[in-house]
Amino acid sequence: MKTPSFPRALALAFFPALFAGPLHANVKLPALISDNMVLQQDLPDNVWGWADPGEKVTVKFADKSAATTADADGKWTARLEGLTAGAVGDLTISGNNSLTVKNVAVGEVWVASGQSNMEFTLSGTKNAPEEIQAAKYPLLRMFTVKKTATTEPQADCVGKWEVCTPENASHFSAVGYFFSRRLLESLKQPIGLIHTSWGGTPAEFWTPEPVLKADPAYNFIFLNWKHTVEIYPQAKEKYDKDIIAWKEEQKKATEAGTKPPPMPRAPRGGDDFGSPGCLYNGMIAPVLPYTIRGAIWYQGEANVGNPAIYQKLFPTMIQSWRRAWSEEEFPFLFVQLANYLQRYDVPSDSNWAALREAQTMTLELPHTGMAVTIDIGEGDNIHPKDKQDVGLRLALAAEATVYYHDQEFSGPIFSGMQVEEDRVRLTFRHGEGMKAADGGKLKGFAIAGADKKFVWADAEVQGDHVIVSSPSVKEPVAARYAWADNPECNLINATGLPASPFRTDDWRQVNFAPKPAAPAAPAAAK
Repeated sequence: MKTPSFPRALALAFFPALFAGPLHANVKLPALISDNMVLQQDLPDNVWGWADPGEKVTVKFADKSAATTADADGKWTARLEGLTAGAVGDLTISGNNSLTVKNVAVGEVWVASGQSNMEFTLSGTKNAPEEIQAAKYPLLRMFTVKKTATTEPQADCVGKWEVCTPENASHFSAVGYFFSRRLLESLKQPIGLIHTSWGGTPAEFWTPEPVLKADPAYNFIFLNWKHTVEIYPQAKEKYDKDIIAWKEEQKKATEAGTKPPPMPRAPRGGDDFGSPGCLYNGMIAPVLPYTIRGAIWYQGEANVGNPAIYQKLFPTMIQSWRRAWSEEEFPFLFVQLANYLQRYDVPSDSNWAALREAQTMTLELPHTGMAVTIDIGEGDNIHPKDKQDVGLRLALAAEATVYYHDQEFSGPIFSGMQVEEDRVRLTFRHGEGMKAADGGKLKGFAIAGADKKFVWADAEVQGDHVIVSSPSVKEPVAARYAWADNPECNLINATGLPASPFRTDDWRQVNFAPKPAAPAAPAAAK
């Protein structure tokens, strides 16, 4: 016989003991406070989580401990101070229950973020099999944040700390891995990297929405998103039809043994991905309490369409992160976009060059550094496979500017121009020992007169200067170097680091499509 139901409210009123849960909730930890984590040396390390309001929590590691009390919302944060690099052990957290986080190391912690070239895994790099097999570094650990886009800041994320072994290194961020490996070797300390990136994403996704909303210059971002949401139903309907047609084409291509067409891209607007600040909310906010040394960043391709706004947006994003971490001067090192797309047989305007210029201008912010990659890109591949040099160049900047190693860390950076009759004298920082990378003539320089028509120019090194001239420009007023999508350029300094592209003018760019350069003729048979 079925027992008659009894209203839960009445049951609670008359028999509360039958429904009462534990008197105290268990202490809980976020995903980042977990086995194999790396704590930052020499800075107060935040350890945080949740418990009952008013519950006392104690955190211990080695001979250090800290105690705190959960606030009215059940959130608690304790700070461990004075941790020494190289220490490895277990972290214990005790409240009404006790938790043990195993194999914790103390060293240097960095955040790695950006779009696809930061997401690019070790398995896709040059010499990948050899690199993966050699990836045996128990004191190098990486936490990869699961992709999450939301309209509200999140308190936690999904992911786990992984010790670097050949079995799991293949899916590590390649740039993050090579950066971390170099620091591990040079500092001889454990390195932790929190990797949080998403391919194809612009900087506005990674910037807090309130920061964007506070500046009228970014109103277009909100208007674009509103429009995207409004047209989503029609876009989704078209996408569904395109997918059906694509599957048919794919089937035909498979039967014919030909290359199938690319899969249609799903439209945005059906979820939170694409909303202003969506990746900051889902993939940076949960990381904020973690004590870090600094950040590395590889992004910009998704903002090439509007380099002028990137001049303002990129430093805005950096400063917003620093404020959010309550560390106004933490190091922020970034990668300048590599050479990509076609080469042209005449000097031309270029959004890619203008985006690189915006990145270079960001060096005006204190405690920033830039890895120039204009020499290691691939014209037909937006994801060049040489991530070894990218990671190395970021690490050189970190070693010199953060850890005070006495070494050169940058290629030549333009610093001034002087017109001397029919030639231009260019001055550089980081220019000691400048020369052509291939030992031949310098390439990639152009000059223009008042008519603003640039021509290729002759260039030669004189000490820490480069002298540029052309017989067709008698009264030069401006010079450019490597100012193209995929320039042919070769200026390096004594350490072999490439010069950053630049222009001395601020003339408005003209969008046009010059004639591509003819492909090189095959070498004659001997």
